[in-house]
Order: sequence, then structure tokens, then C-alpha cells
Amino acid sequence: MGKHEVGTPKYIANKIKAKGLQKLRWYCQMCQKQCRDENGFKCHTMSESHHRQLLLFADNASRYMDQFSKEFSHGYLNLLKRQFGTRRVPANRVYQEYISDRGHIHMNATIWLTLTAFVKWLGRTGQCVVDETEKGWYVSYIDRDPETLAAQERKAKKQKMDKDDEERMMEFVEKQVEKGQQESNGQSETVKEPLTRVDNDTPLVLNMKINKKPKLLPIIKIEKPDKGSTSTESVSMISNIKSEESSKNYMDKETRSIKSEKHTSKYSKDEDSREGWLREGLMVKVITKTLGNKYYKSKGIVQSVEKSNFVGKVKLKSPEEVENHVIKLDQEYLETVIPAFGKQVMILWGKYKGMTGVVYKLHIESYSIDVKLEKDDIIVKNLPYEQICKYMI
Repeated sequence: MGKHEVGTPKYIANKIKAKGLQKLRWYCQMCQKQCRDENGFKCHTMSESHHRQLLLFADNASRYMDQFSKEFSHGYLNLLKRQFGTRRVPANRVYQEYISDRGHIHMNATIWLTLTAFVKWLGRTGQCVVDETEKGWYVSYIDRDPETLAAQERKAKKQKMDKDDEERMMEFVEKQVEKGQQESNGQSETVKEPLTRVDNDTPLVLNMKINKKPKLLPIIKIEKPDKGSTSTESVSMISNIKSEESSKNYMDKETRSIKSEKHTSKYSKDEDSREGWLREGLMVKVITKTLGNKYYKSKGIVQSVEKSNFVGKVKLKSPEEVENHVIKLDQEYLETVIPAFGKQVMILWGKYKGMTGVVYKLHIESYSIDVKLEKDDIIVKNLPYEQICKYMI
């Protein structure tokens, strides 16, 4: 039966039905014919015209497959470059845009069976940057067009020239400022006015400006040993807390916690405030993020102390990625570790300073612990968490 004439109702109805995407398995690339259902595709495969196309395909199958694959990849990359540029987009989104054209080359006629195989091929050949996520495959077009590369080179050269001009201008401005300061220092003279007595009883007010000494910033060192070699990798970071300030903060904490300790005497500034709480053999925890997330909340043993026990070298034991790393930290960046029942601890300050014992009872509601001393077999009650620390012999 012949085709219906153009403009007839049947012709228009067929065109409306043919709009939009049809199933890929009912499309014949050699004949470039899309069938609407399985019965239509079966009838097409039995037609004489289809058999003639199959004979042509059988004569040189590789040539047709290569041609279809080349046209498919060219159309896909052309759409990716023209519509999305070098942005990272889902591969399936580009494919849906590509197959929206009814005249496109279908994937069942190419050497790739799935879109995933095609995307992997794009990555292997270096035409796109591909990566797989939970939401599927993503592609980014690599633009190697000579004009684009030349434009990028010109832009980079212009930015460099602008930066050079800004640097020269900043140097000129700094020189002018220094010159102006030298001239003003040479011309200005300090005028000292004598103190004068006032007749009335108004108190004398002195406006004195005292230049504070700059704070010394202690250095935090990290020594990371390489496995299989004796060399060490050292990283230095600057801390914003001085040992004297950490001593003051420590005294504040101690003053607050000593109120809840019934057995301890009054806090002695002359003895404890001059010395930090760090001791060799203590198990401590790192509580600063300035060294990076991998060192945050890591635990280690104090190997040596200095600066009146305010600074110590800690050999890390956990987690595994930082095991055996040795770091040097101020006590302000460390926290005591509370062990389990029956484990050995040391009292850091107070009446029983420096004595060791074992955990006897834990008071979670008051954040305190009872410790049984080893020397005198005495139970010291209600010690705050920060007053004791796990002790490793």
C-alpha cells in the first residue's frame, strides 16, 4: 500500500504519531526507519528493501560501523562543546539532548553497546574528563581548539602584565610613604610641658601611653617519621597563645574546679601557678584543629616536658594514620584522658599533686572521680576531670 498524499488527514495523523522518541530497538539504522511497535519492525525486517541494505552492510560491515560510530561521537561532542562548554555535566543529560533530534545516529548502530561504555571511551581517548558518582557518570569537555588556546594564552599574558603594573605601583607608593615619614620625623620635635599646680582641688590627670611589649608566639613543631628511613619531615606552625597566658587560663580552671574538691586545701599560687600540669608518662588528647583534622582528638603519651611543664613532646598512639608521630605542643592544646575503672592515674595539682592511684568511682553528674591512692591506700573523692590524667608507666 502506497503512502498517503501530503496534506491528507491520514498523512497528518501519521506525522503526529511519528513525533517524539520511539523505542531504540525498533529502529533500523541502515534503512533509517523508525517503527512504532514490534509488529511494524518485524514487517520491516521482512521487506525487500531491508534485505538489500543488509547485503550492502555484509559486504563491508566494519566500514559502516566505523562511520556510524564516528558520526555519533562527533555529534555528541559537538553538542557538548556548543551547549555546555567545559562545564561538568551529567553524561545522560547530554545524551538526551542529542537524541531529541530525530535525525541522529542511534547508539545501536555504533560499536558501543551502552552509554557507560561510550563515556569510558571518551575518557580513555582524552577527549573529555569523566568521573563516576552516585548519581551517574559526569563529563567535562576538553577544549583543544587552537583559537581557544591562543585566547587563553593572551588572557593569561594580560593578567600577568596587569599584575606587574600593580606591583610597580605598590612599590612606588611604599617608597613615597617611607620618604614622607622620614621627612615628618626630621621636622617634628617633641614638646615637653612642665606640670603646673592648679589652684582648685581638681585631681591631676596624666595621659601616659605605655608601649606594650609584643607577645612571643611559641612554635608548635610536628615531627613525622618516614617508614623505612631515618629522615624526618618537620612542619612548623605558629600558635597565638603564649605559655604565660596558658598558665593564667590553667589557674582559672583550677580555681573553679577546686571549689568542688572537699579534701583539698586552698590553692597555692606560689607553688602550682609557676608550673604546668604536663608530666612524663601521661596519656593526653590533642584538642586543637590548627594542625589539621587528622591530628584533632588524637591521643598520645608525653615523652618529655619543658618550660616549667607547660610544653611537652607527645608521641601519638591513635589513630593509625598518625601513629608514632611526635608533636610538640603547649598544654593549652592538650586535654587529660580519663581511663576506665581500675586503671592508673596521676593527680596533676592540689594537695595530692604528683601522686598516682587507680580510678575507684566515677561521678558523671558532677564531672568528678574518686581515686584510690597507691601509697597510703587513701580514697580521694570528687576530683574534677581536669585534675587527673591517665598515667602510663
